[in-house]
Parts: sequence; structure tokens; C-alpha cells
Amino acid sequence: MVPPFEPTGVLPPGVHSADWSEVVGRFGHNTHRQWLLQGLRRALDALKAAGCTAVYLDGSFVTSKAIPGDYDLCWSMVSVDPNLLDPVLVKFDDGRRAMKAKYLGDLFPAESPEAGSGKLFVDFFQIDKDTGTAKGIVLLDLRRLP
Repeated sequence: MVPPFEPTGVLPPGVHSADWSEVVGRFGHNTHRQWLLQGLRRALDALKAAGCTAVYLDGSFVTSKAIPGDYDLCWSMVSVDPNLLDPVLVKFDDGRRAMKAKYLGDLFPAESPEAGSGKLFVDFFQIDKDTGTAKGIVLLDLRRLP
């Protein structure tokens, strides 16, 4: 279950499990957010088809911000078959333009290091980029995705 936002508008520190219906209900409260959820769902379906079992949702999408720019997501590579993975999900050389156009967000392998910090994306996502303090992210188990 996803807890209430902190006074700063972010989730409390930690990894908070949610299912798809909770993500839709909690974060899809306006037309723009619903549009982003459509791209997120396409990404989740593509990742699940490649064998991915877990993703971590981050960015302004999982804050109290009314109109987030997009969502950020990192996906576990553990059981992914690279032959089934959409090549767009590992194409970063064009500023992720194709990824953003197709899925409306930024997606990264969870167990890969973020270039600036050297932290794995799953850990990098749990630090507020503006304050440097810990914040929460949302875990979706794709094995339970309807």
C-alpha cells in the first residue's frame, strides 16, 4: 500500500508495494496523469512480455505535483530475456526520444548505475534530487499485473 505524501509532496522513504489498480487510483486523478498511465501500461506490458517481474516507479508522477512532466521507472533485469525486450528500452543515445515517444517516460535497468552518481538506479531513485534526502518509490510486481 502506498502511504500518504510527506509535507514536501514526496512519498515517505522506502519501497512501497502497490498493484496496478492502486497506482491508477492513487496517481491517475486527472487527464494528464491518465495519459501518462497509458504510456506506463504499454511499458509494463512490454517488460512483462520480456520476462520482467518487478519495476520501481519514481519521478514527479509519484509526488503530489498536479501535472508531472512524465514518470521515471527502473525495471529489474533479473529474469528478462534480452531477445524479447523492446530495443527502445535500451536505447539511450538519442536522449531517450524514442522511449519517451512510445512509453511517455524514462525507463532504466534497475541494476545499472546512474551515470552521475554511480548508484544503481533502484537506489538512485530513492534520493530526492533537489534535497539529497531519502524518499519513497513504488514497487509493482509484474507477475500480478492484470
